[in-house]
Formats: sequence, C-alpha cells, structure tokens
Amino acid sequence: MVDWRGQSRQNALLVYRSFGLVFGALSIAPLYVYKCAFSGGLLHYQTEDAVFGVFSVIFWTITLISLFKYAFIMLSADDNGQGGLIALYALLCRNAKFCLLPNHQAADEEISTYRYPGRSNTNRPTSPLKGFIERHKSAQTCLLLLVLFGASMVICVGILTPAISVFASVEGLKFQAKDLHNSVVVLIACILLVALFVLQHRGIHKLAFIFTPIMILWVLLVAAVGIYNIIKWNPRVYQALSPYYVYIFFKRTGKDGWISLGGILLCITGTESMFADLGHFRATPIRVAFSCVIYPCLILQYMGQAAFLSKNLSALSMSFYASIPVPLLWPVLVVAPLAAIVASQPVISSTFSIVKQLHAIRCFPRVKVVHTKRRIPGQIYIPEINWSLMILSLGVTIGFRDTNYIGNAYGIACLAVTIITTWLTLLGISLVWHKSFMFALLFSVLFGSVEIIYLSSSCMRILKGGWFPPVLSAVFLVVMYVWQYGTRKKYLYDLHNKVSMRHILTLGPSLGIVRVPGIGLIYTELATGVPATFTHFLTNLPAFYQVVVFVCIKTVPVPYVPQKDRYLVGRIGPKSYGMYRCMVRNGYKDVFKNGDDFEIDVVMSIAEFIQMEAEGCGNPEGAVDRRMAVVKTSGKFGTALFMSQTSGPGESSSSSSSTIVSSSKSNTLQNLQATYEQEAPKLNYWRRARFGLMDAKCKDTRVKEQLQELVEAKHAGVAYVIGAAYLKAKWNSSFIKKCAIDVAYSFLRKNCRSPAVALNIPHICLIKVGMNYIV
Repeated sequence: MVDWRGQSRQNALLVYRSFGLVFGALSIAPLYVYKCAFSGGLLHYQTEDAVFGVFSVIFWTITLISLFKYAFIMLSADDNGQGGLIALYALLCRNAKFCLLPNHQAADEEISTYRYPGRSNTNRPTSPLKGFIERHKSAQTCLLLLVLFGASMVICVGILTPAISVFASVEGLKFQAKDLHNSVVVLIACILLVALFVLQHRGIHKLAFIFTPIMILWVLLVAAVGIYNIIKWNPRVYQALSPYYVYIFFKRTGKDGWISLGGILLCITGTESMFADLGHFRATPIRVAFSCVIYPCLILQYMGQAAFLSKNLSALSMSFYASIPVPLLWPVLVVAPLAAIVASQPVISSTFSIVKQLHAIRCFPRVKVVHTKRRIPGQIYIPEINWSLMILSLGVTIGFRDTNYIGNAYGIACLAVTIITTWLTLLGISLVWHKSFMFALLFSVLFGSVEIIYLSSSCMRILKGGWFPPVLSAVFLVVMYVWQYGTRKKYLYDLHNKVSMRHILTLGPSLGIVRVPGIGLIYTELATGVPATFTHFLTNLPAFYQVVVFVCIKTVPVPYVPQKDRYLVGRIGPKSYGMYRCMVRNGYKDVFKNGDDFEIDVVMSIAEFIQMEAEGCGNPEGAVDRRMAVVKTSGKFGTALFMSQTSGPGESSSSSSSTIVSSSKSNTLQNLQATYEQEAPKLNYWRRARFGLMDAKCKDTRVKEQLQELVEAKHAGVAYVIGAAYLKAKWNSSFIKKCAIDVAYSFLRKNCRSPAVALNIPHICLIKVGMNYIV
C-alpha cells in the first residue's frame, strides 16, 4: 500500500513537471497555425465552411498523430525506457547486425540491458528484410544515413523552435500598437533569443522550477479563451469535429486546400518531444498529462479560434490575438513570450542530447559536454552547439522576418523527423517486436500515408522558406558522415597494423625498455591486440610505466550500461609484464566519468581481476584471446583494497589492520608534484585518493605482491597516453575520398575539441603520440 502511494505520488510529480518540459512547443502552436494555414490560396475561401474545414483537419491531425500514434503507440516503442531516433536505431542494431560501431564483442550481449526479457530472437525464422540488410553493407550505410538525416532535422527543429515561438509571441505587439514597425518586433525577438541562449550558458536549469507554472498558466489561459469564443461567437463550431467537414473542405477548396496542409501541420509540431523525452518522465505520466490536459485544452483553443474566425474573417492575419477578450489581452501579451521561452528550452536541451548521442556512436565531431546537474543524468549543456543554435536562430529571425516563412521551414523539419520515426518503427515492428504483417501494414497506412500527404503539400512551400531545413540538414549530414567515415578508416588502420602478441612476448618482461614507477593508461579503439601507438612511443622514447593499461572506451547500443557490467578487464602477456586491458563500456546516453573517479574504478577493476584470476574464476566468465583473459567484473570492488582521502601527496589514513603503501617517488619529484598541485587545484583533488591493502583479506602472497605493485604505481602517478592521428588518403584514392579525408575530415579534426578535452583529462597528465595514418 505504501509502495503504491509512493509510486502514485511520483507519477503525479512527473505529470506536473512534464507540462513545462515536454509539451511547450506543442502548446505554443495556436499562435501561428491559422495564420500559416490561410497564408496562400486559401485566402480566397473566406467562408464559415472553410474555417470549419481547417479546424476539422487540425482536430483529426492532432488526434491521429499526436494522440494515437505518439501517446498510445510510440511511447511503448521504448529502448529500456528511452525514446528518440537513436533509441530506435539502437534497438534495430541489437536485434540484427545493422550496427557500424567498431569493437563489437559477444560479451556485450551479456549486458543486462542488452535484451528485453521475453524478446529473444531464438527459434524465430529469419526475416527476408533482416537478411538483406545484414548481407549488404550498403543497406546498413543507408539505414545509418537515414538516422543521421533525422538527427540533422532534430537539430534544425532546435534552431527553428526558438525563432518561431519567440517571434510569434512578440508579434502580438503589432496588434496592440498598430503603427509598430516590423523591424521593432524583429529586434525585440532577437533580444529575447540572445537572452535565452545566454541563460543556457549561465545555467537556465536553475530557473526550471518556474517553467511548469508558466506553461500550466498558458495552457489554461488559451483553453479559457477558446471556451469564451465558442460561447460568444459560434457554438455550432462543435459540428466541425465530424470528419464530414474534412471531406467538404477538400471538395470545395481543391488544390488550395491541399497546399494549406503545409500550414496546418504546424499544429503537431512539438509532438516528437513526447517520444524524445520519454527517458525523463516515463510513458504513463506523459500519456496522462497529454490525454487529460494538453489535448482537450488545445482542441478547445483551436475550436475557439475557428468560432471567432467564422464571424471575423478579416482577422485571419492576427487570428490568435484578435480572438483574445480585451481584458485579457495584456496578460496574454506578457505570458506569451514567457511561454515561448519555456517552450524553446526543452527543444534546445533535446538538441544537446541528440548531439551527445551522435558523438557517442562516433557520428559527430568531439564537443565539450558539461553536466549541469550531476545528480540527475541527462542534464547536459554543450557550449559549441548552444552558440551555433543562437547564431542560426538569429539568422532565421532576421533573414525571414515573417512567421509564414519560418513556419514553412519549421513544419518541414518536424514532419521529416516524424516520417523517419515512422519508418524506423516499421522496421522495429518486424524485426524487434515481431508483430504480424497486418499490424505493420495498418501502422504504415494509418500514419505513413497521412504524413506523406502532408509532405507533398509542404514541398509546395520550398521556395517560401521551406528550403532551409533540407539545405542545413544536408550540411549536417555531410559533417556527420565524413566524421563517421574518417573515424572508421582510422579504426581499420589500427586493426590492420596492431602489434602481434608474439612480438611483445619476445621483448621479455621489461619490454626492452626502462620501466619507471606509475600507471600508463593508453587509450585505444582496439578490443584486442596492442596498438601501434604504443610501439611508436617506445621507438622514440624507450621508457614506460611500471603498470601498463590499454583502455578502450567503447559505446554499446544500449542507453545505459549498469556499473556491474561496465568494465571488462584482462591481462596481456604473463603476469611479470604488468600489462592489462580495461574495456569501458558506455551506453549512448551514459555520462563518462572523469577525474579521480575514473582512475579509482580502473584500479579497483584491475585489483578484482587479480583476485579473480588467482581464484581461478576469470576464464569461465570471459573470453580468452591467446594470453589475455577478459572477465566481467563483479560487485566485489575493494575486497582487498581500501581507499582513503588525503589532502596532500604525503598524507594518508592509518589503520591497524591495513598496510599503507607509500609513494616510490624521490623527494625531488614529490616536491615538484606538490608545486604543480598548488598551481592546479583541480589536479590536487584528483590526487587525494589513496589506497591500502587489507591484510586480513589478502592472504595469498603472490596476489598481495601484485596488488602492492598496483597500489605503488597508482601513488606514483597516472599518465594518459593518447594518439594524435593525422589521416591522409592514399595517393591512388578516388577524388571523393581525398576530399573527404584530406579536406573535410582534416578540417573537422583541427577545429573540434581534442580527445583530452572530450575525456576531461588534465594537460599535466597527458602524453600525446603523433601518428600518420595513410588510409
């Protein structure tokens, strides 16, 4: 009973929060839908039947797409509770061999979140479509390009939503002040847009507590205005809920009515947010909020505008503000810009999220991801994307200066995301959820045909602003695919040029070099073998650290990887070599650990591997690759080690039943390190973690020696070795490949964040190894 009450209270809280963080763009649409719908040839049909017909199309579009498709169906098409284009793509990749991500291993499929309970592919006949895509690399590439194009359109939505929402909300000033020039409206809109994006940088999440009250006030206000207009102007408007008015509308307006669909589709813009934000609010709260509050309030508002316009056809250009009762006009003019800013915020956050996910699957250049709320996963801010969105939003507002033109672009972007979501869902119905052919056919006919009709109408508005999303998406698509292509070529080069284990074993335990105290973390994309970066480093500087750990940070097509499944640890060569491999598996929405937290996890993982190896339980849980045994870490971190915090390099905790391992550095080096730490307070925090051996739990002498060597190396210091790759196409490569690698990829690599910034590695601990890649 207590659990039920607690769950109900939590769902109620999520329902409340979703009003401000999910439905903003959908709720702000009444500002411009009727204006954009009547912007073309439909102006010649200023009759009550035409107005009722437009409302009838709006009602059935919202009901069919927003309510039935998204609220009832798409919210169930989740990936471990997550939604969006990347979630659908990850589902397809896990259930078929569609994924182009490198480093896939059979051990990845043992992750607890990899497969749904009861959704096994065993004993199921292979789908012809699945077999075709798995056999043809070009089909897999086309699927990836489709997802990347959809993601590019999501970014375009992040540009256009603030522009049209803020501009349309400020445009009401022209209704109140008849002599106000349009340039003044554009200037005010630009000032609000700059403030919106500057607040992203300063921490707009601190004001999130007022988002929901503003949107609730807005939704209730427009619903009340709608009820007022229905009662005052035309109570018969309820008859337009019948689909008969849709038939009459297209019969009388013909081609002009079909073209007007490009403006009517703006009534469902923002619907995709329900699916994209699924991971933050869950399906049930979103369904309840939309079905019980948002949907009826929007229908009342659109019905009220239709009732007003049926008696005031001359007010089509300012239908929303003209329908507001005089006593409520100024309150609406004040609340509208606030609601527009609140509506833009979740879309901007969704853009940050999609870029982070694209970066995780190696399809976007490296960016700096700032986590605004460490205790709440998924709350991120990306400076480069924020300022780019601001510049492009300002450019759209200043360049178009008209709600109709911005609306044409906005509608095409949102519709493209919706159509691509439908196509990916169709693949999921067949390959993931294994539904019947009739269900897939019904889904495609019911929703896909409607969306194609809207797309055909939107194409007629290409020259009136609709060109912007396809052109900008094409640019983003080229950037994403070039980055993915170059990254994959780099991985294949590393794979073909990795150092053989036989060569490593012939070098002996010292590897033919001087071994110095410390841990060297060598970052590599390879899941097996020794990267050429390591031997290239030793060729130029024949000395390395006492403990060598090859770290491979890879993305698995799941949203989150549980901590117990995150680390795969193995040994390279005999124990005397002191070489390990640590694979860090992250989901596409996981937050990468930085600082001492990551170092602690790596040391603890290796320590547990040493214990499991001594107990003889390493091989059964993992896979053996020559002399390397990769084991899945359990929940026994710290069974033989304990950790303490100190304020300096020479201080440590003491315990009667433990052994503190002191640093093996000379006094000169320790004094030099102390000087560095005083100059870099952040680095001083990194060095506070100290380890000790638990004598009571470490009785095996050989295990104790290995653990003591590991702890000594950690106290001596940790260095991060990263390869700085310089790609160049082969001399006999095609012209397109040379342009992609030598020009486009090289430009992106030089102008994006360095790997050290993306991984949050301080420069004082960083060693870069430059290498030329001829691909």
